[in-house]
Amino acid sequence: MNSEKIRNLTDAELAHQNSELSQELFKLKFQLKMGQTESLKKMRGLKKDIARVQTIQREKQLAASKTATEKK
Repeated sequence: MNSEKIRNLTDAELAHQNSELSQELFKLKFQLKMGQTESLKKMRGLKKDIARVQTIQREKQLAASKTATEKK
């Protein structure tokens, strides 16, 4: 997933995307433990996508708190 694409999402969409990716990663981990799949590349990609989403969420939180403190 492209980080520019993620930056254009709203906070609610970011939260939804984060939970969706986490659920998909959980399913892949479960399949891996059961021996049904060998898709390590997809798991690595999902972990990186989750990290991107969480990083951008945190950036938006910090930017919002910074503007809130500047207004005071």
